[in-house]
Amino acid sequence: MSEFNQVTVTREANVYFDGNVTSRAVTFSDGSVKTLGIMMPGDYTFGTDKPELMEILAGELSYRLAGTTEWLSIKGGMSFNVPGASSFDIKVITLVDYCCAYLD
Repeated sequence: MSEFNQVTVTREANVYFDGNVTSRAVTFSDGSVKTLGIMMPGDYTFGTDKPELMEILAGELSYRLAGTTEWLSIKGGMSFNVPGASSFDIKVITLVDYCCAYLD
């Protein structure tokens, strides 16, 4: 899906890692939330409350889920799931455009 209809977009950005990662929340009529964002090249660790689906719209990165040692490569058009109450490491290789869905 390349566009969202009938949503509310939070105007203020979420800014992380000295501005190298930014996103904006999109709230749907059913109350579900996704964020749309950009990650600049670099290494980052994110914590999760809820399970997440990370869709990579463009760019390339490697990720490692908490409790694992294997780095997995991913690029635009691919996605990965992250458990809730966890964390994951990311190595962004080229600028990444992403959509993160918070799952229940």
